[in-house]
Amino acid sequence: MIDLSHIEKRFGDAVILKDISASFPEGSVTALVGPSGGGKSTLLRCINLLEVPSKGTVRIGAESLSFDGTRKPAWKDIQKIRRQTGMVFQNFQLFPHRTAIENVMEGLRIVQKWPEDKARDRAMELLTKVGMAHKADAWPANLSGGQQQRVAIARALAPSPKVLLCDEPTSALDPELSAEVVDVLGDLAKEGTTMVMATHDLRLASRIANLVVFLEAGEIVETGSSTDIFRNPKQARTGRFVASINAAQGL
Repeated sequence: MIDLSHIEKRFGDAVILKDISASFPEGSVTALVGPSGGGKSTLLRCINLLEVPSKGTVRIGAESLSFDGTRKPAWKDIQKIRRQTGMVFQNFQLFPHRTAIENVMEGLRIVQKWPEDKARDRAMELLTKVGMAHKADAWPANLSGGQQQRVAIARALAPSPKVLLCDEPTSALDPELSAEVVDVLGDLAKEGTTMVMATHDLRLASRIANLVVFLEAGEIVETGSSTDIFRNPKQARTGRFVASINAAQGL
């Protein structure tokens, strides 16, 4: 489903990602974990080309795009990759002047040119899926953080992407509201939704991820199942990180 080959990302002289190669199968849920500044969010954003890699190849399904640092890729080629992904951000990024249902409809109407009634039906279907149908006409300012994030998940799912990318989806939420979002993402995982998420929330990662990738200083330190990484890591550095996060989160 997703193949990353020799991905490098530079900002000036700073190398943020160093020769990253990884594969994420269809129907899998992958958690990118590691210390702040380790490259998790940058790697996630390189998958849908919100950050354009300096070098390497990104493939999603049948579409692939390679980078060599000498030329900027064509917009149409970037869009071929990006259209296959949905993105959920840590700060929700809902349109404040649109209701919940209008937020979900917006991309369908404006980008994909769906008729109003078809877009509304699809939006209501997804709001029902994430438990937000009763708040369809509410403004974002009148929703809790957990409710806003559930609307954001519905919006990301609206165009039926092949992959759902989540950048710290629970980091802006308190534990109770975080549980709402974990439940929704858990249900999507059970349905076979392919997901890649950058997260510090080990409860989220251990509950729904099949595969865990531990990154530090822009490199993959260790990859394995959630059980292996969180209970029996092979690398000492992975073990120290997991122990520190468990202590901080009271696990």
